[in-house]
Amino acid sequence: MINKQSIMSMLERCKSMREVKQVHSLMITSSLITQTIRLSKLIDSCVHPHSGDLQHALSIFVRLHSPSLYIWNSMLRAFSTSQQPQTTLSFYKDLQRSGLSPDHFTFPFALKVCAEMPDRTTGRCIHARVVKGGYEHDVYVNVALMRMYACCGDVVCAKSLFDADGDPNVVAWTTMIAGYVDSGRAREAISLFKEMEAEEITPNEITMVHLLAACAQTRDLETGAWIHARLKCSKTQPIRYNVVLATALVDMYARCGSLRAAREVFDEMRERNEVTWNVMISGYNQYGRSEDVWGMYRGMCGSGLRPDKVTLLSLLGVCGNKGALSLGQGVHGYVEKTAGGGSRDVEVGTSLMDMYTKSGDTESAVRVFNGLKSRGDVVAWTSMIMGLARNGDGKKALEMFEEMNERGVRPDGITFIGVMSACSHAGMVDEGRKWFDSMRDVYGVRPEVEHYGCIVDLLSRAGRLQEAEGLVRAMPMEPSMQIWGSILSGCESHGEVEVAERIGCQLAEFDPGGSGVYVLLSNVYAGAGRWLGVERSRKLMWRRGVKKNQGMSSLEVKGSW
Repeated sequence: MINKQSIMSMLERCKSMREVKQVHSLMITSSLITQTIRLSKLIDSCVHPHSGDLQHALSIFVRLHSPSLYIWNSMLRAFSTSQQPQTTLSFYKDLQRSGLSPDHFTFPFALKVCAEMPDRTTGRCIHARVVKGGYEHDVYVNVALMRMYACCGDVVCAKSLFDADGDPNVVAWTTMIAGYVDSGRAREAISLFKEMEAEEITPNEITMVHLLAACAQTRDLETGAWIHARLKCSKTQPIRYNVVLATALVDMYARCGSLRAAREVFDEMRERNEVTWNVMISGYNQYGRSEDVWGMYRGMCGSGLRPDKVTLLSLLGVCGNKGALSLGQGVHGYVEKTAGGGSRDVEVGTSLMDMYTKSGDTESAVRVFNGLKSRGDVVAWTSMIMGLARNGDGKKALEMFEEMNERGVRPDGITFIGVMSACSHAGMVDEGRKWFDSMRDVYGVRPEVEHYGCIVDLLSRAGRLQEAEGLVRAMPMEPSMQIWGSILSGCESHGEVEVAERIGCQLAEFDPGGSGVYVLLSNVYAGAGRWLGVERSRKLMWRRGVKKNQGMSSLEVKGSW
């Protein structure tokens, strides 16, 4: 016989939505569907994160005349972890319109979504309602508010809530540390952790993950190694040394440049996921260890894991930096076969374009660009413009810049570096000067030292050395040694000793470590037969302990370099 107790028992035993729907049918036929406790249990079964069906729960919910606050909260919880988290805020507003008041279970679900979106405006409104309802001292609500403010970039408000908490628990401390890290204030995160230690609050694995991220941001290897030693200590056994924490350790060591320590932690791990492999691959890529990158890639495939987008971006970066065209083509083929036209993805496509242009294959780069699913991304246009300029096709690069403007894609500062580089390679001096002058006036982009460097290089190549010198002396920032070097290079090409001598006096005020500018100055004097000038330049090099840099290059031969 179907009764209240048997329905509850059956709902508790349900392991799939098929079984839940069968119990739902029994509740309808036995007239138990109107009972609040049974309905709440049914909704809970429907919104189970692993075996539930949110749409079925919603179909039940919309037929209820007066759902209880418990049912509202169940729906809010389900939507806050779904693929439609913004619906949580709509439900939160509907809850208040229904005449019910949110409680300490309601607020954390709504604030969680505000943190993820992020939506500080709605979050502040929820905060006001929290205070009005008298829930500001609830531990879970307060932590949810802190996390919301921190994720929305308002670390000051988050810290004021933290300070107002008389006895913050480990979750509150961790939330505040994470907020500092996510806001780029890693040193304050480390400092706060030391306060936490002084208060004798035992951290958990999530605390340590964020703390290691702070060490990685600041390249604080000493603190990172101390944390590693602390994790090995027997007193810290309550901290669960899982794959996430171990991966954070690998990342910290790799980003701090200690690749040997990173590899040791990696090799000791019993369990690794895609993120772990990618962290190690990225670390080797960052420091130019190309052979190790490919070794890790082969190891990843051998472990049964498939390379993901992050892996592919690292591999393409290696191929581009080394000019390894055949290997890059192999990665491109893998992308097309396994990712279903993955080169149409803007990020992957841009990396492919960069790899092809660095390898000298601009035609393939243009084909990838034309196949992108979105042509409104400034990074993709900029990469193509800079790639064409890099390969000496300045005219084509400028045509692409014109097309970019026609399509309404607004250029940024990096785009203009590519444009002026294209003008320099194409010898279009007046065109380059025009675009340089239009940066601020037309596009609202403030010229930086890199832009001045490009235009000075352009003028110097064209022999307009006095104009280039005047532009440098009028710069609103201190000119770099590379900029003076561009003018000296022009002086060498055009035999302009007078300008070179003035710049030589300017160089005496600097203390550059590179040998390039001294060699250029010496060559200018030598070209004009001014041997005393050559001797002065070499003596200046000797006094400052500058040694001539040795050149080096690499070449791919049958897939190796």
